[in-house]
Amino acid sequence: MTHRWVETQAELHQLLSELVDEPRYALDTEFHRERTYFPKAALVQIGWPGGIALIDPLAVDLRPMAALLDGPGLAVLHAAQQDLEVLSRACGTIPSRLFDTQIAAGFVGYSTPSLASLLQGELAVKVLKGDRLTDWLRRPLTDDQRTYAAADVAHLLDVHDVLLGKLVERGRHVWVDDECELFRLRPVGPTEPEQAWLRIKDVRTMRGANRSVARSVAAWRERRASTLDQPVRFVLPDLAILGIAQKMPRTLDELRGTRGVEDRHSRSQIGEELLAAVDVGVSDPDIAHVERDTDDLDRNLRPAVTLVSAWVSQLARDEAIDTTLLATRSDLVELLSGAPDARLGVGWRAAVVGDGIRRLVGGEAALAFDGQGRLRLVNIADA
Repeated sequence: MTHRWVETQAELHQLLSELVDEPRYALDTEFHRERTYFPKAALVQIGWPGGIALIDPLAVDLRPMAALLDGPGLAVLHAAQQDLEVLSRACGTIPSRLFDTQIAAGFVGYSTPSLASLLQGELAVKVLKGDRLTDWLRRPLTDDQRTYAAADVAHLLDVHDVLLGKLVERGRHVWVDDECELFRLRPVGPTEPEQAWLRIKDVRTMRGANRSVARSVAAWRERRASTLDQPVRFVLPDLAILGIAQKMPRTLDELRGTRGVEDRHSRSQIGEELLAAVDVGVSDPDIAHVERDTDDLDRNLRPAVTLVSAWVSQLARDEAIDTTLLATRSDLVELLSGAPDARLGVGWRAAVVGDGIRRLVGGEAALAFDGQGRLRLVNIADA
């Protein structure tokens, strides 16, 4: 696959001058973060009607790319979340306009498709198989590696054309525009320290001071990992956070005897910082505040979550929309809890699913089988 290799600042500036007037361009990145907290850019791929370029971040400063990203051109990416973090860190900005083909595909019947499956399904293009675990930071890259990387952007604009046609036909292109813009505006970069505990399995089952301690220690771990630029698991394993939250040690000896805690965790400064995090969790009542979940929902409405989930799954199949795009479980809980910013209470989701849920829990509608194994919403007055 023909492509251009960009490894000098002069070559990068020349490329950007060619792209400045392009109405859209395909974009992808390769990066590593196995041994770092922040992603390290290893390659940037750009495709446009005039060609494909592979930019080497190990040889050039990517910050001049900000002019392209901030410009009026539409950036077409697939599953862009991590790419946006890489671009934000390397270029200081993210695209001003974004079309994510994975999001768009969810509105025409796909369920979180890979790029390979989307290319096969929409263009009958088979992507060359490459080494999924290739070391993109090693130089020089082989011809096969470069060809494989170039393939990630080679057909993205064609996919954009096909998906956009289907979306316009179904009247959903505005939905996708709105969804991509919301996605683009989400915070990129590291997890907020005070939210880090939500990623740890089994923490939500804890209550009271135990959960507060888990939240405090997880926040400490996130901050330290960021400072050291190390993965959080290198700083402190999840098992240790769970053990500390359950035991709530108040001395270094108690900390050493906690499951998951290694000797290095109970020494000098690190040990003292962990104990301080435990103290914060135990003593600060405000830290026990958590996001809404089913435990915060009125007991009388909890059965409605399971019932409505079944209807949403049926509706997603009927409308050929990815269920996770239509409504997640947390979306349902937020709406049922009366959250003023509930995602199902505004926009296209309110019209497609939110209003129906409100009618259902308000006693104005009911769910019934249609005789063919499908659930449908019926007005009580018509039943």
